[in-house]
Amino acid sequence: MTVFFLERRLPKLIGPEVLPAMNPDTSNKLISSVKRGGPAFKAGIRAGDVLVSVNGKKVTDVFDYRFFIADEDPVVVVKRGREELAFALVKDEYEDPGIEFANSLLAEELSCANRCVFCFIDQMPKGMRETLYFKDDDLRLSFLTGNYVTLTNCPIAELKRLAGYHISPVNVSIHTMNPELRVKMLGHAGAGNIAEKLKILLDAGITVNGQIVLVPGWNDGEELRYTLDRLMELPENFESVSVVPVGLTKFREGLTELHTFTKETALEAVKLIEDYRTMARITRGNSFVYALDEFYILAGLPLPDEDSYDGFPALEDGVGMLTLLEKEVTEYLEDPETSKKLIKKLRFKKKITGTVATGEIAYEKLKELVQKVWDFAERQGVHVELTTVPVKNNFFGEKVTVSGLITGQDLVERIKKEKNVGGRVMITVNMLRSGETVFLDDLTVKEAEKLIGARIVPVGKSGKEFCEAMLFG
Repeated sequence: MTVFFLERRLPKLIGPEVLPAMNPDTSNKLISSVKRGGPAFKAGIRAGDVLVSVNGKKVTDVFDYRFFIADEDPVVVVKRGREELAFALVKDEYEDPGIEFANSLLAEELSCANRCVFCFIDQMPKGMRETLYFKDDDLRLSFLTGNYVTLTNCPIAELKRLAGYHISPVNVSIHTMNPELRVKMLGHAGAGNIAEKLKILLDAGITVNGQIVLVPGWNDGEELRYTLDRLMELPENFESVSVVPVGLTKFREGLTELHTFTKETALEAVKLIEDYRTMARITRGNSFVYALDEFYILAGLPLPDEDSYDGFPALEDGVGMLTLLEKEVTEYLEDPETSKKLIKKLRFKKKITGTVATGEIAYEKLKELVQKVWDFAERQGVHVELTTVPVKNNFFGEKVTVSGLITGQDLVERIKKEKNVGGRVMITVNMLRSGETVFLDDLTVKEAEKLIGARIVPVGKSGKEFCEAMLFG
């Protein structure tokens, strides 16, 4: 094997040397690109090489890699064809070497080992694209992308390894702190040691956010009270817990019988959660417990104000999205500098038309926000005709009311009922596959546009994006 080594910052060919075989998983550690002019490129590493080790240490995943590669002048061993080559990089400590991998995790993604009674993926029909059926439950992805994980398939030793890197935050699907109930709800014999695993993360100083999928008759009522009592006892780096209602589709044949929330049960849940929010503001200095907007809407209650969300720590879970959107829309329209720019652009417009499509649960609030934009434009002398319509979820069933689960076919069916869509249909961007223009049912935006005879405008999540899409999109 040929080995290239850079010594004392000067290139030097050392000659043949036998390095221990690491047997790397080549598909996971394939280098996809190397930044031209970066430390790795200058050393001789190229796209197509496969990472073997850094400083003589085997790389298990991206966390090992980032930790080892942070060293000054690290030695990187790669496999190129049948040879293993060693390169010494000339770089400062923590400097990015300029290496990108085909698999950002550098390891196989761990799938879920649970059989949760409320699992949404188990409730999906057959025949959809394969990736929709993959159940991820990988703690490493929680660190990297904010995924919620149950920790059931993360052994104590592995948990301690990852905790040792002190990377925050991590999002944990808790559901209940009752060990016996958690085993039953998650369908996993090892699910009961959640308190021990949380302690490992918290003792390492890692910030943890929790999630509870609330299922009527299972973990609500006194069980929810027990869980929140236990969570309130945890140190301050257990930052928040979001409570979301169980989502049930019409495809539950052969699954455990569950029920969705009614107005009465939603009201009971909100009252209990608000009690703990009040206590938390006294004992912890913030609300700590955050319920999904859907609870308040189902219960017929106004959404909490901006201040009660404490900077929206549970926004990753969709908690407080409507309140934040209303805040941002209001601030954007009322900001003096923004208003001047919008008014200037609106001078060239005589008429604004279009249809805004959303899920049933957010319909009333979104209609209010559309009206705010409408009023702003009309004050500038622009004639506005913006229609807001709720889209019924026939694909997954009428119990599914969020916009993120609306399919292309349901959108098309609803829009076709409108006599005049105004030439464009505005949808929330979360109706589409991330980074693409494809709906959940694989209908593309272009295909949907042909079917409805109008342009589809995906609207981003911020108030600015919302306003500008309504006015100019």
